[in-house]
Amino acid sequence: MANYLLEIGLEEVPAHLVTPSINQLAERMTAFLNENRLQFDQIVKFSTPRRLTVLVEGLAEQSEAIDEEVKGPSAKIAKDSEGNWSKAIQGFSRGQGVTPDDLVLNGDYYFAKKHIEGVKASDLLAKIGAEVISKMTFSTYMKWGNNDFLFVRPIQWLVSLLENEVIAFDLLDVTADRFSRGHRFLADVEIELENASEYASKLPEYFVMVDAEHRKAEISAQILALAAENQWQVTLHKDLLEEVNNIVEYPTAFVGAFDPKYLSVPAEVLVTSMRDNQRYFEVYNQNGELAPNFISVRNGNAEHIENVVLGNEKVLVARLEDAEFFWKEDQKLKIEDLVAKLSKVTFHAKIGSITEHMARTKEVAARLAEIAGLTATEKADVARAAEIYKFDLLTGMVGEFDELQGVMGEKYALLAGENANVAAAIREHYMPTSAEGALPETKVGSVLAAVDKIDSVLSFFNVGLIPSGSNDPYALRRAVQGLTRIIEKMNWRFDFAAFIDQFTGENHAELLDFVKARVQKILLEKLDRYDIVEAAINGSKFDIANMMEAAFVIDSHKLHEPFKPAIENVSRTINLVKKATEIGKVDPVFFESEAEQKLYDAIDALQEDWAEMTCELKFRTIVHGLAPAIELFFENVMVMVENERVRENRLALLAQVVVLTGSLADFSLINTK
Repeated sequence: MANYLLEIGLEEVPAHLVTPSINQLAERMTAFLNENRLQFDQIVKFSTPRRLTVLVEGLAEQSEAIDEEVKGPSAKIAKDSEGNWSKAIQGFSRGQGVTPDDLVLNGDYYFAKKHIEGVKASDLLAKIGAEVISKMTFSTYMKWGNNDFLFVRPIQWLVSLLENEVIAFDLLDVTADRFSRGHRFLADVEIELENASEYASKLPEYFVMVDAEHRKAEISAQILALAAENQWQVTLHKDLLEEVNNIVEYPTAFVGAFDPKYLSVPAEVLVTSMRDNQRYFEVYNQNGELAPNFISVRNGNAEHIENVVLGNEKVLVARLEDAEFFWKEDQKLKIEDLVAKLSKVTFHAKIGSITEHMARTKEVAARLAEIAGLTATEKADVARAAEIYKFDLLTGMVGEFDELQGVMGEKYALLAGENANVAAAIREHYMPTSAEGALPETKVGSVLAAVDKIDSVLSFFNVGLIPSGSNDPYALRRAVQGLTRIIEKMNWRFDFAAFIDQFTGENHAELLDFVKARVQKILLEKLDRYDIVEAAINGSKFDIANMMEAAFVIDSHKLHEPFKPAIENVSRTINLVKKATEIGKVDPVFFESEAEQKLYDAIDALQEDWAEMTCELKFRTIVHGLAPAIELFFENVMVMVENERVRENRLALLAQVVVLTGSLADFSLINTK
């Protein structure tokens, strides 16, 4: 067993690409070793902005030898009329490296039996450049020099060591050897590695902490130590910490300050300037108030750190000056004037202006507010918010810091005298801002967020701008996912298909399929039964909240003993009703057995309360009430009898079962085998 080290030295990789790139390299290396039957214990990952490295531990000396049997042509075509081997059998034999006489007849086919010897690990690893590195894919590529080769950033050096032996290969004009590189500024020298195993311990001597997790822990410890020393509170934001970790090779945290006068600007603005624009960690005093300080991390040691502090403070102050200026200037503006100017701002060339978008949103909001059961006051707040909610797009602050759209709208709305519900809705209408982002907290904000997304999706589908494949330039999938999550959280029960049909437009059928696909995706991320998800989203109603709840309810019962027979009985009912050309009304006069009457009574007892039942209660009622009555019916009743009136009456009775159960799910799609 041996260790193998592969290091790809690069120009600085963007922070957001470092982690996915090293993960991909490890996955591709794993696949390469498995495909070549080269056993190993584990792969250890190392990464910095300038290097992607994997250390394969416990690597076998050679690949595993195997005996292989390959199926060839059938005996019918193996020989010609004169008994000679056919061209088909000769071609197959050549391809397998054997002669026709070596083939073995097994049943109706000839097989080639081969023994494949193991291959030395060093010979296989020489293919790493072509089989692993060159096949990596990225969201962002670079091409350098006159080369056609594309990679995330230009490759500067390559290390390929099997224990102390260089496994050489070429990639463009770079030949893999044993020389790594130190920190670009603190130790810009070549580092000769004697063997693969010393990599993680030797690189720190040259100011490179190659272990990303260890480096992140060191950054966290330094930041927390500075916070404790100054009696501050600090949050190690996960995404920010990950980003900072991927822009340094040797971290040194330091403290900076800014003039307390800037604290008159809303904290959200200051935090955005520090966290999002400068990658600083904001700090708070013991009362939870934003302090005029920040903590940042240098890519280097503490030497001349005072100059680094001054430079970072200078850059931040320039941003804070802009923020203070826009904060003061924006307060001179009137909401009505800004709203009026939105008529000249294009939502999309094929759709119209933002003013038109807001007008449609207001109409949709009025309908949804009714469904959502809002009070008269809340409906008025929704209407007011819908009239103005995009006004902050024309403020100087949002023009400079677009991350603050909605946030500044709330601030300026409150200053202008709008009530808290309206102001909060302006902020919340953008939520969620990511797949699992926070959802609106208020009813008014939830309605506005939902209808803004509904009108956006309706508008784009109406003009034929429909996402296809991975192409989704207007983020409509994200909009529908957010809409679905809001509807589920607020438990709004309504027929979405009927709702959007109230508004004129094209491609509504495609839109419904699009929404259904999003609901399916959300459910499949949480449930492992595709058939149950399909059943839930294909019920008789396009009720999104009902789809979500039904899927979880049915899935929670899948291992219970009555589940299988209940589903099978309901499915049999559905399949029989599908054969009917026309369904009439049930008339008990035509019942010929007690089983028919019992099923009829069971259905009749549920009709009045069914719509108000929860999905859990509906499912339990189906399993323990309807399903036994259906089973008794099938044991004693023949549905497809010759008497047409009796047959139609029985189909009509079963159709009532389908109507009831269909409001929960299409049970015929559930696999019980």
